[in-house]
Amino acid sequence: MATISFRNWTFSVNNNSRITSFPHRSPLSNKLFIGNALSLSKRLLKLRSPTLTPIKCSVSQATDTPTPDISEKSQLMRRSDVRNIAIVAHVDHGKTTLVDSMLKQAKVFRDNQFVQERIMDSNDLERERGITILSKNTSITYKDTKVNIIDTPGHSDFGGEVERILNMVEGVLLVVDSVEGPMPQTRFVLKKALEFGHAVVVVVNKIDRPSARPDYVVNSTFELFIELNASDEQCDFQAIYASGIKGKAGLSPDNLAEDLGPLFESIIRCIPGPCIDRDGALQMLVTNIEYDEHKGRIAIGRLHAGFLRRGLDVRVCTSEDSCRYARITELFVYEKFNRVPADRVEAGDICAVCGIDDVQIGETIADKISGRPLPAIKVEEPTVKMAFSINTSPFVGREGKYVTSRNLRDRLYRELERNLAMKVEDGETADTFVVSGRGTLHITILIENMRREGYEFMVGPPKVINKKVDDRLLEPYEIATVEVPEEHMGSVVELLGKRRGQMFDMQGVGSEGTTFLKYKIPTRGLLGLRNAILTVSRGTAILNTIFDSYGPWAGDITTRDQGSLVAFEDGTTSSYALSSSQERGQMFIGPGVDVYKGQIVGIHQRPGDLSLNVCKRKAATNIRSNKEQTVVLDTPLAYSLDDCIEYIQEDELVEVTPLHIRMCKNPKFSKRK
Repeated sequence: MATISFRNWTFSVNNNSRITSFPHRSPLSNKLFIGNALSLSKRLLKLRSPTLTPIKCSVSQATDTPTPDISEKSQLMRRSDVRNIAIVAHVDHGKTTLVDSMLKQAKVFRDNQFVQERIMDSNDLERERGITILSKNTSITYKDTKVNIIDTPGHSDFGGEVERILNMVEGVLLVVDSVEGPMPQTRFVLKKALEFGHAVVVVVNKIDRPSARPDYVVNSTFELFIELNASDEQCDFQAIYASGIKGKAGLSPDNLAEDLGPLFESIIRCIPGPCIDRDGALQMLVTNIEYDEHKGRIAIGRLHAGFLRRGLDVRVCTSEDSCRYARITELFVYEKFNRVPADRVEAGDICAVCGIDDVQIGETIADKISGRPLPAIKVEEPTVKMAFSINTSPFVGREGKYVTSRNLRDRLYRELERNLAMKVEDGETADTFVVSGRGTLHITILIENMRREGYEFMVGPPKVINKKVDDRLLEPYEIATVEVPEEHMGSVVELLGKRRGQMFDMQGVGSEGTTFLKYKIPTRGLLGLRNAILTVSRGTAILNTIFDSYGPWAGDITTRDQGSLVAFEDGTTSSYALSSSQERGQMFIGPGVDVYKGQIVGIHQRPGDLSLNVCKRKAATNIRSNKEQTVVLDTPLAYSLDDCIEYIQEDELVEVTPLHIRMCKNPKFSKRK
């Protein structure tokens, strides 16, 4: 019998390499541990074995820097003056704020320069929503080492961005909240990073929160590494404790330095330099694309072999047989927060290339004579689809600049050039297109961008993409995590039960009386769930989801119990008509609003739709009344684009214009009836 201590844990292991006891955990976690016991015990025994080569980056704080590593087989060498890292995490765990502090402490900005918060979130939509949607590149210099940093999205719907960005880097900073611990997107990005074989530095962020529990977070993260079959070297990760907003970091939660020095040192020590073929034929995989009005299309990627210089003739390859020739007109590298012109770029660095007007993500820029393509970028398949069609309402053309099916088609297919996780197909009619994505948010961001560009169109309700395997119907399932106060837990559990969700974990979080629930639930059950769960929890619940796998069809799911209030005729709404209409349910509109027949104007308080005349005027008579009737109207519900898409059902549409978002009944369904 042997006793092993590892990361504040004590394991008892018998002679058969089986764990016989381990820390006290919840029944579900014990079950998970028993399932992985053999693998875990073998790894722990291996980690403490004296014959094992010591791991340079570990909790033992080895200080050796990576040395050039030359392989006899492929003649590859490792650059020691460059580090390429991606910062990955679940949404709202503080990636972008941490990057802000890293940029400030690396003296990227002047001391007297005004810098707004979340400087990497440069998109208007990102600032409004407070989330990262597109990955961004920047770089800093620390002790003569250039560190290329890529900030990535945290929402699972934008997982395609993260997947292709991991092709450009050798290591990742896995940022984990000091209270929440590993969340669904943490699992997804870590799984992808481990599949690429990347080195991982775990950053326990927001360590200054009152209810922080760093030991639990590090242990949970270690469990996740074991569960995802990480290698022994990857399991012995370096943990850094940080407060991104204060710009402090340290090797222990109780002893933080006054700056992010320990984090920078860990990046240099733990993340290896790029493995390159300096003298080989040119190879660069295009991982991202930007567009500039003056320079045209800009291809971004990491140089794997050879070198690039301005004016060089290259071959652009999709596959072995499909190649074309082009010339590099301009070349840029990332220095601090800017793109800086360069005459020459060596292998291992991240650069931006101009001059190839038709370049696509996943193509290889190779040597003109002997260049070969690199493996193409692969991303996971979409799980949700929505139908886009031209606007057929009576208000068509009032606000939009692009209203025809040709405009709509061109814009949707142009989106595919940059958004690899999205698919577009022609629909049943010439003016309908089916757009498939990772989730409703993924497609909603596209809709919002098109709306701001001046497009007018209609979208149908989101539908899941099912599969048939061996004559069995399979549907996508997701892992849903809900953080909810204890007093509202019963209502949330009942709601998720109706949506065919199966709970597999429940635990208390911190000292705030919050319960953490984990469910496996069909994607169909998540459609329209966000608003419903906020309603039953009085706005206190936090819902996060991520795709898990395909499973058997779960049966029918009812997502909405109430019907809609529908406008009876075209016209302008009046206070007189709305005063009687609001007795039938909650209204979406106020007085003086133009409506048309078939437009949804409110939520019916009972099942089934109800047609209302919201434009009715008070009859004028020649009888003098002593006093006009005072009309008191309820405040109408203000639904955002996301809310409208969650609300609509099979026979309803969302009309999207640059200034308004309306909902209406689908005229095709009324004709069928």
